[in-house]
Amino acid sequence: MNKYEVIGVVGEGAYGVVLKCRNKETNEVVAVKKFKESEDDEIVRKTTLREVKVLRSLKQENIVNLKEAFRRKSKLYLVFEYVEKNLLEILEEKPSGLDPNLVKNFIYQLVKAISFCHMNNVIHRDIKPENLLIDPDALRNGLNGSGGQGPNTLKLCDFGFARFLPQSSSKEAAMTDYVSTRWYRAPELLLGATNYGKEVDQWAIGCIMGELIDGQPLFPGESDIDQLYIIQRLLGPLTTDQMDMFLRNPRFVGLKFPDMSNPELIENKYQGKLTGHALSFLKGLLQMEPSERLTGAECLNHPYFEGVEDSNPLRASLPMPIGGAAQTRAGTPSDARRASKKGARHAPEPRREEDKTPAAAAAEEAERRRQEEEDGDKEKEKEKEKEP
Repeated sequence: MNKYEVIGVVGEGAYGVVLKCRNKETNEVVAVKKFKESEDDEIVRKTTLREVKVLRSLKQENIVNLKEAFRRKSKLYLVFEYVEKNLLEILEEKPSGLDPNLVKNFIYQLVKAISFCHMNNVIHRDIKPENLLIDPDALRNGLNGSGGQGPNTLKLCDFGFARFLPQSSSKEAAMTDYVSTRWYRAPELLLGATNYGKEVDQWAIGCIMGELIDGQPLFPGESDIDQLYIIQRLLGPLTTDQMDMFLRNPRFVGLKFPDMSNPELIENKYQGKLTGHALSFLKGLLQMEPSERLTGAECLNHPYFEGVEDSNPLRASLPMPIGGAAQTRAGTPSDARRASKKGARHAPEPRREEDKTPAAAAAEEAERRRQEEEDGDKEKEKEKEKEP
């Protein structure tokens, strides 16, 4: 820490403290995350090491930049680029919600960040307003009515709960069910699933979008059962498989839901506040069945974002995944299988090549490469089977 001068405290938590510091050599202002004695706390140690590993593999304009990591006297320090505000603070300043253009720009940047994570086989698992950093200088024009146009105003941070997706569907591949803040937690997580995937992040994006529209949390449950009730009150009943999970979960023994056959529906809740494309996009994210939610590539190619590219400089091409296209979780339906599900799609018809955005084209190219790699692996396995 000798080369950093502490300016103030940004925040504190069970893990330690975040400090606003100045690099004495360069005068650059940075955020230093100082963890408590990681060697004495196994959970803290695992969380910090996971965050370092994930962030070193993810370099993208809408993901907070990890500048360096070092250890001093059994404490781990992570040095990040400094971003002054987070989305929760912005929402507190705008309690009735944000300008629709600003909502679109924020959601587009969040989609880019999460899509890049997913292309590199990482799920974030803790998307919430506090973990979305906002550059107030770039944002200022947006709050003054110009729609938030500015380069990369949003940065996804806090990868302590992030996971590289397992390549196996075995028991060893199971993941913890208790991740993400309750209000942004997908139904399968609330029900105790351990074989979830990228879809939990897609659900959280939908929750964030709903909150930006009117300034109020979309599903503010006070407990897991209350959370499930509020979700069904808006979207309708759990799927058959989800209800089976609910009945088998010992945490919910003796509990049952009232009749959920007449939900409020998203289009009624946000009547007059959403365009047709915005409504289609939000409904595509908030599907009860995980496999029916919009994928990252489908989000980037959605007509909700039409017109943003030419008029808004923040819209840039999504970088290709580091080290080539990442493999998807075993057992996760491909985009083609998702699109074929009856009544499942709120996504538009595929665009012509000339209409596709650079970000969408990059995501589709990554998916194509991933499929080619899978096909190649299958061919190699077949050849091995033929060997005597």
